[in-house]
Order: sequence, then structure tokens, then C-alpha cells
Amino acid sequence: MILDLPFLLETRRNHALEHATLHILSRTHKGRMAGHSNPTGFFLLGDFSTPEVWSAATEALERLRGGESGLAIHAGCGTNLATTLLLAATLAWFPLRGSKSTLTKILLVPFAVAFAVVGVLLSRPLGTWLQENVTTEAFMGHMQIVDIIPVRKGVHRVITQ
Repeated sequence: MILDLPFLLETRRNHALEHATLHILSRTHKGRMAGHSNPTGFFLLGDFSTPEVWSAATEALERLRGGESGLAIHAGCGTNLATTLLLAATLAWFPLRGSKSTLTKILLVPFAVAFAVVGVLLSRPLGTWLQENVTTEAFMGHMQIVDIIPVRKGVHRVITQ
């Protein structure tokens, strides 16, 4: 399967570990936080100390290995945002796509809005499903945390292999 290609699988595992780490950090940090994953690890953005990131990432890895796959899913994930935007915009476009006159388009706007709302409602379970099945992989395999480097204030680089 294409999602199991090494480059993609490593990114998906790092994405899961990023989410799990953010869940753990959110117990003690209420400020804004974010992350970005790639095949060699992930970046964390937020007001964390390096020891806090080490502790949270280590705990996250252990808990994912222990079967807590729910930690790989995060409500604030970009997958959810992209799913919401794409689905709402696509469904809103449907009622307007064939109309040529401006007046017709104006009259169809309430239908477009209603379709967009349906898209937003459908996107919630779809975004979660996409995280579970496409953008994250909760099975960590032999993944290890190699290093955690403070890049600059508010940014840490977690390196995995």
C-alpha cells in the first residue's frame, strides 16, 4: 500500500507522535501550540522548555507503544482544517456551478450556504477518519527519539529514526 512506503510511513508515525506529544503538553500548557511532521521527526511550536518536550515526547512514545492509539488523533490537526475547508467549499460550489446570471447566483447563495454547513458538519467525522487511516500511524514500530533541539524561542525540533 502506498501509505506504507518508508517516506510516508515515517511521516505518518511522526505525525502521530507529534499529536500525542501535544496532548501530553496540553495538560500543563494552555497557550497556543502547534506542530509539523516530516519523515525525520517533527517541529513543535509553543512555550515549552527542552526538558518538558523530552518528557512529553518520551511519554507519548511509550503510551502509543502501549496501545493508546487515540493519542494520535488531535482536534486541532491541519487534516481537520483542510477537510473542513475543502468539503465546505466544494459543496457550496455545487448550487452555483451552472448558473450564468448574477441574479441567479445571488438567489442561490442561501442554498450554497446550506450546502457549506452540511460540508462543515460532515467534515468532523471525515477529518477524524482521515487522521486515523491516512495522515497518522499510531503503531510506532522501532521508532526512537534521537534528539530534541531548541531551534529558537518557541520552536523545538524532535528528531526520530
